Amino acid sequence: MPWPIRWAIVAIVLGFCAAIGLWAFEFGKGIAGLDRTSTHELASLREEVARLRDERNKTQSIINTSGSLLTAEKTTQERLTAQIKNLESANRALRDDLGFFEKLIPAAGADGVAIRGLQADMLTETPYGTQMKWQVLVIQPVKNAQEYNGKLELSFTGTLNGKPWMMSLPNGPVALQVKQYRRIEGVVDLPPQVMVKNVSAKVVDGTTTRAVHTIKL
Repeated sequence: MPWPIRWAIVAIVLGFCAAIGLWAFEFGKGIAGLDRTSTHELASLREEVARLRDERNKTQSIINTSGSLLTAEKTTQERLTAQIKNLESANRALRDDLGFFEKLIPAAGADGVAIRGLQADMLTETPYGTQMKWQVLVIQPVKNAQEYNGKLELSFTGTLNGKPWMMSLPNGPVALQVKQYRRIEGVVDLPPQVMVKNVSAKVVDGTTTRAVHTIKL
C-alpha cells in the first residue's frame, strides 16, 4: 500500500486505541467510585474539616482567655484578702492606741500616781508550766508633774490542784520611774495546772501604797 494510506490506517488505529483507553479510564473511575458525586462529597468533607478546625481553634482561644481571666481574678482576690487582713490589723492597732490614750485622760479629782490599766493574758502551755503576759499602765494625771520613783508589785491568785494559790513576781517588785505615764509589761512563768483567777497591781513607795488595781480573769 502507498505510504499515505498506511499512515492513515495507523492514525485510525491509534485513534481507536485512544478512544478505548479513555473509555476504560472512565469505566475504571466508575468502578473505583471516583465519579463526580464522590469528588463532590470529598470536597464537601474537606470544607467540613476546615470548618471544624476553625471552630476548634476559636474554642481553644476562648478556653485560653477564660483561663487567663480566672487566674487574674484569683490573683486579685488573694490581693484583696491580704489588704483586708492588713486593714483589720491596722484597725485593731488603732483601737488599742485609742484605748491606751483614753486611759491617759485624767479622772475627775485624780491626783498623784495612779494605775489606769492592767491586762493579763494566758499564753500557750510549755512542758514546764504555763506563761502569762501582763501589762500595767501607770500615770500621773497632772501637768508638769515631778518624776515619781517607786516600785510596782504584782500578785497572782487562784487555785492549784483545788487548793488556794498565790504568787508574786519571781524577781520581786519592779522599779518604777514615771513622770507623765509609763507602760510596763512582762511574762511570768506559772506552775503547771494552775488556775489564775485574779491579778493585782500595786504601786508602793516604801511602806506606803500609792495605787492598787485588780482584775478578774
